[in-house]
Amino acid sequence: MMSDPLLDARALTRCYARGAPAVLDGLDLSVYRGEIIAIIGRSGSGKSTLLNLIGQMDAPDRGRIRFAGVDTSGWDDSARTRFRCRSLGFVFQAYNLLPTLTVHENIALPLELNGLPDDGAVARLMAALGIGALGDRYPEELSGGEQQRTAVARALVHRPPLVIADEPTGNLDADTGHEVITVFERAVREAGAALVMATHSTEMVGHADRVLALAHGRLVTATP
Repeated sequence: MMSDPLLDARALTRCYARGAPAVLDGLDLSVYRGEIIAIIGRSGSGKSTLLNLIGQMDAPDRGRIRFAGVDTSGWDDSARTRFRCRSLGFVFQAYNLLPTLTVHENIALPLELNGLPDDGAVARLMAALGIGALGDRYPEELSGGEQQRTAVARALVHRPPLVIADEPTGNLDADTGHEVITVFERAVREAGAALVMATHSTEMVGHADRVLALAHGRLVTATP
């Protein structure tokens, strides 16, 4: 990994209450194209906070984030929104599917927002994730696992350079979780993208190029 990082975060600090310990405290992280990073740590260790910061959902109290060499510190809400739409794919723990859209429409949304509709790409991802027959259903008609796979497809469909996932296999059985891992890995490798995921899954960790452990807001372990 001798090239410049896709994402480079330095001295990230985030504290949610005055006088309280920092959730993140001077954390550094570099993410390179084509790699998969697993972030592990117990609840409250700062995993989701870190994902929110690098995903431009929240801003650090101190520190900076550069994406593809561009400092994001001065971005306003509009710039952050455009960046998320174009350059990021998200898989949230709560799925965040739009209830008034079908499965197909939810997955196609990033393509539509970027002015790049591609029904073929949507269909291929749905088939790969085992939800090819569910395109006309609405989120309330899906099981938790089906909603999770829909969220994964939506995150990957526009081939973003960075995918951020919070427990992407948390509601899946072992077989389906393996399918999702395979799709994730193939999509990242083929596109030269990067995947940063918070996970408790030992199988997901086994597919990572690096495993980063967080404790008390600091990076305490880096395992190649």
